[in-house]
Amino acid sequence: MTEPEPTGETRAEPAGASYAAAGVDIEAGDRAVGLMKEWVRKAQRPESLGGLGGFAGLFDASVLKRYERPLLASATDGVGTKVAVAQKMDIHDSIGHDLVAMVVDDLVVCGAEPLFMTDYICVGKVVPERVAQIVKGIAEGCVLAGCALVGGETAEHPGLLGEDEYDVAGAGTGVVEADALLGADRLRAGDVVLGMASSGLHSNGYSLVRHVLLERAGWTLERRVEEFGRTLGEELLEPTRIYSLDCLALTRTTSVHAFSHITGGGLANNLARVVPDGLHARIDRSTWTPGPVFGLVGEVGRVEPAELEKTLNMGVGMAAVVPPGSVDAALATLAERGVDAWVAGEITERGDADAAVTLTGEYAG
Repeated sequence: MTEPEPTGETRAEPAGASYAAAGVDIEAGDRAVGLMKEWVRKAQRPESLGGLGGFAGLFDASVLKRYERPLLASATDGVGTKVAVAQKMDIHDSIGHDLVAMVVDDLVVCGAEPLFMTDYICVGKVVPERVAQIVKGIAEGCVLAGCALVGGETAEHPGLLGEDEYDVAGAGTGVVEADALLGADRLRAGDVVLGMASSGLHSNGYSLVRHVLLERAGWTLERRVEEFGRTLGEELLEPTRIYSLDCLALTRTTSVHAFSHITGGGLANNLARVVPDGLHARIDRSTWTPGPVFGLVGEVGRVEPAELEKTLNMGVGMAAVVPPGSVDAALATLAERGVDAWVAGEITERGDADAAVTLTGEYAG
């Protein structure tokens, strides 16, 4: 075998393999941790132990001693494709707020007080300032929910996500006294359903909304929409309302039989989750007016009303089921807390042909 003729050219040997060469920047991750420390410190409770950077978050469980029979409640969620809007708008703190809302408001449905949360942020590339903004929103949401942010993880996945792409998820733990557990078994015929206004789309249905407004209609996020009094992007990024402390206030001031967090599936499907066999929830649409974003999605996308109602919250972010004698006190408590609430329907005996939930009438306005 003959050796190749020399060409006079030299070729550099490839650099040694490294994590950085593979696309993972450990130093950027460290900078992100430094930036988020300020916000994490603000999202604590007296029971929180340790600090940012440990392998596990710690929470003093002796708080459970005040319960006769404490039941721990756990919930895990994300914010769906709303992150795509945040990425295009380069606004990221509201996504963190949304994440907390989706988790803690699932916890409070059974009457549980949210105690602590952890988060998971998966990014294509760690941009410290962007990660810190997401964590800022999570921390601020935890403060509004009355829970602690005890830990989290930021993972860099080059090759799986684009450099500006990310996703978020979170898990929360709460506690409720066993004999105060709320749910379907408490409902009785004659109970009243209260609706609590949503702040907008919240964090569900964005695949439909983006398809209708951005892809089919060709609208831009910078487009000013008169019905909103702001841009489309600003409307779509309106933070999800956090109801946990409002719901807990109701349980302390009056009798509550159940809550229902209105997320993916809409009002009927989520309320049905707390309506037992033999009972029926009849909801009167004429008792409220959905915000303009819901009508716009339907009009621009020619989306049938039934499709809208099974996808979007249609202006109701949380429902409470209370006995008739608690209605006035419940509405007064919510009004004092700045929550727009109203009598939306009632619980009746279920007929053979009835679904668990029916919506009647036409929306007001």
